[in-house]
Amino acid sequence: MANQSTLDAIRREASAVAADDAHDALLREIGDASIVLLGEATHGTEEFYRARARISQRLIADKGFDAIAVEADWPDTVRVSRYIRAMQSAAQDDDAEASLRNFRRFPLWMWRNRETVALIDWLRSHNAGRQALQDRIGFYGLDLYSLRSSMEAVVRYLQQVDPEAAKRARARYSCFDHFADDPQHYGYAASFGMNKGCEEEVVRQLLAMTADAEKGLNLDAAAADERFYAEQNARVARNAEAYYRAMFLGRDESWNLRDTHMADTLDALREHIGRQNGRPAKIVVWAHNSHIGDARATEMGDHGQINLGQLVRERHGKEAYLVGFTTHAGTVTAASEWDTPAELKKVVPSRPDSIERLFHDAGIGNFLLPIRGRKAIEAALQERRLERAIGVIYLPDTERISHYFHADIVRQFDAVIHIDHTRALHPLDRTSSWQHDEVPETFPSGI
Repeated sequence: MANQSTLDAIRREASAVAADDAHDALLREIGDASIVLLGEATHGTEEFYRARARISQRLIADKGFDAIAVEADWPDTVRVSRYIRAMQSAAQDDDAEASLRNFRRFPLWMWRNRETVALIDWLRSHNAGRQALQDRIGFYGLDLYSLRSSMEAVVRYLQQVDPEAAKRARARYSCFDHFADDPQHYGYAASFGMNKGCEEEVVRQLLAMTADAEKGLNLDAAAADERFYAEQNARVARNAEAYYRAMFLGRDESWNLRDTHMADTLDALREHIGRQNGRPAKIVVWAHNSHIGDARATEMGDHGQINLGQLVRERHGKEAYLVGFTTHAGTVTAASEWDTPAELKKVVPSRPDSIERLFHDAGIGNFLLPIRGRKAIEAALQERRLERAIGVIYLPDTERISHYFHADIVRQFDAVIHIDHTRALHPLDRTSSWQHDEVPETFPSGI
């Protein structure tokens, strides 16, 4: 239980926020930071998506941010970005929902949802008033799961600009052909010496794509973008190959490889946009709290894991601003097992010894809590507490071991937004497991 002085400190420093808050206070706290990382405590909460969209819109409209980078695969988001920016190379997508059709893998709801469609519509409308392509806001993925689709995108691009180079790329990537579309099968076989592995081939292809970097210097904005997209797909293929091999060697190694890839992708994106705009690029990032909260402040960091938030802070210092999100109770969209349908689940009220319960007990409801530079909050919240993390799978019956970890929230984030009671994200692809607006009171839950 929290002592009274801790609760009083939170009440003094916190600012109440409404469901559709304008977030003026947060924008003042962010100041001149050029990389704003917005977290989420689950991958299936409506309020987190809506709040991040509202904050991103303000950063774009009021502070000149150039792009949104999200925890999603590069080739899938490039299709969305082309639609948002009305690029001539865009697929014939008539609306925002159509632009999301490249998202075909589990978990579909993470980006194929009602809240993302609303954000895409806003971005497209905002870009409509911008004449130059390089001034239009983009939407990009930081992740590396797209081994097959990234290789296919590299070959498609080269087929248009250099057919001979496309043949060489196709030959190199053919190393993966006998694994069909199962990169985990490839990773298992390569890790345990069941096949030679394709590391050399993906590295050679990436070197071939980047060796003639000067070729991109005299391209117009559209052609330069397409070249950058292809080069990044080659990087994804190289890092995805390493990731799927590392999956079977230990969780820490694969986690660190993935988050380093996300940080490197963010830096490459900033460099590309900055080169086109002639000024340092400003990017807002969406990812789970476990990725954007500094790992050094958590028990995962104690075990050797690094993450995106830590790397961004180490590389960019005060240019980075990390915002975490928490909730006490409500509903969430999540699965019970990997690659199973989305379900509407009840979120168990937070544990008495957690940071979420502390925020709930403050009695403010929804609020913004600035942390950076707030001595009273730093002193009040300096001890580690349990913090909840719900990903694409939610297991309420084993919640303590499955979803809680210890963290020092003062060092983990620069600010926190707490939404006390949250609702499930609305998937575009609803199944019989997701069919109610609210979970019935009799819905089973665990302790």
